[in-house]
This record gives sequence, C-alpha cells and structure tokens, in this order.
Amino acid sequence: MREEVVDRFGNAIYLTDERWQHIVENHSKLNGCRHEVLSTVRSGKRRQDNWYPDKFYYLKKFRKPRGGIKEIEVVVVFHWKRDEPNNFILTAYQH
Repeated sequence: MREEVVDRFGNAIYLTDERWQHIVENHSKLNGCRHEVLSTVRSGKRRQDNWYPDKFYYLKKFRKPRGGIKEIEVVVVFHWKRDEPNNFILTAYQH
C-alpha cells in the first residue's frame, strides 16, 4: 500500500509499505505512529540537507506524545521520474 500526503509547499510525498517496514524495524518506538509520521510531512518544519540538495528533513513536535514520542523527524528524498515528481519518505525516527 502507498499513502500520499502533500506538504506545506504543495509537494506530493508518498510512503510505501516497504519504507514503513524499514522505519518500524529500525525505530520500533514509531510502530503504531504512521499517522504521526505522515502528519510530520504534512505540517512539520522543513530543512534541506547541506550535502544532498534532494534530501529534506521534516520535524514536528507533538503536544500529546504517543508512547513518549515528543518529536518525529522524517527524511524525504525528492526525485524526478519521466518528468514527474517522485518524492518519497526514506526513513523516520523519534527524538
């Protein structure tokens, strides 16, 4: 399954099941927090990576943390495929 959200800048960004599995296997505290990860991309603060201009970090603080998670950071890669944007969530982790 593939879920797509739009960030504050109008960019469509998607999360695949394969990437979600990677996230929860490597950052188990995020298991059950898929909605919060997508919410971070939708409305979090964004900064560009200094070394890789196609990589962005989205950060969001949560007032009512789930499982003790107060902040989530999501790494998004922006690509083009056949003249179409192909922007996807690479990973996510909690702070």
